[in-house]
This record gives sequence, C-alpha cells and structure tokens, in this order.
Amino acid sequence: MSASPLAEWDNFYVIVGSAAGGLTGLTFVVIALAADVKRVSLLGLRTFVTPTIVHFGAVLALSAYLSVPHQTVTSLCAGLGVGAVAGILYIAAITAAMRSVAKTYVPVHEDWIWNAVVPGLAYVGLLAMAVIGWHDLAFSLYGVATVSVVLLFTGIHNAWDVAVWNSIKNGSDPTSPPKP
Repeated sequence: MSASPLAEWDNFYVIVGSAAGGLTGLTFVVIALAADVKRVSLLGLRTFVTPTIVHFGAVLALSAYLSVPHQTVTSLCAGLGVGAVAGILYIAAITAAMRSVAKTYVPVHEDWIWNAVVPGLAYVGLLAMAVIGWHDLAFSLYGVATVSVVLLFTGIHNAWDVAVWNSIKNGSDPTSPPKP
C-alpha cells in the first residue's frame, strides 16, 4: 500500500493552519480594542474586516481538510471545488459591498486589489486546482499550498491595513503635530 500524497504536507498545513488560527484571534483583539475607543463602523467591519476573518478561516479550513486521513482524489477535489465556489461567491458579495460602502468611504485602488482581486484570483486558482487534481494530484497540491499562502498573506495585509487606518482615522496620528 502506498503512502497518501498528503502525508508529506502535514508540517506545512500545521504551520499554515496554526498561523491562520492565531491571526484570527489577533484580529478579534484589534477589533475589540477599536470598539473600546468607539471607532468601529458596522458597515466597515462587514466590508473590510469580516473578509479578513473569512480568508483566515478558509486557510484554517483548508489546513484541516487536507489533514483528514484517508482522503481520496474524489473527496479532495470535491471539497476543494466546494470551498472554491463558496470563496468566489463570497468575493462577489464583498465586491458589491465595497461599491455600496462608497457613501461613507471611497475604496482606493489598493482596497480593490487586496479585498477583491487578489482573493478572487486565489479562489479561482483553488477551483482550477480542484479540476487539475483529477489529472495531476501532486501538481494540484502545490497549487492549493500556494492558494493557502496567498490567502494568509492577503489576510495579514488587510488586517494590517485596517489596524493602521483605524489608528490614524480622524487625525489621531501620534506622529502628526498637535492641532491648534
């Protein structure tokens, strides 16, 4: 009996899944601290912070799913495909939300890239890996690993972006000169 093609990926998914779980917790702490100083907008949370948690959750879910023993090509590809379609639909909803948030905040070019384009491409890539997995599982697993890292770093970027934006919102940048 041959070893599972996933056996060599155990350490990778332990590291990536642990990072996603830890970063999810830290994001909750940042939001709780921001809420204490009354700087949290519900619409902003739904549009810019919730997707960060969803991307971290997707990485954690991928890590857990790919660590389940006795996976078959069918179960792997089906699970990856379902996750990819869910991610694509979620990004479509976030893109629509970004258009509607423009009443209180106009998303800049970087917002569109990091909140719609990059994660959208990652979920499309995951769908492609689900299809490719039927023919070349080993190659597909490298693609899934790439998607996991892209979503992890997208979440890190977006969490940092929200934390920085929230800390300097309303002119409270500690490096700026005091207002008269």
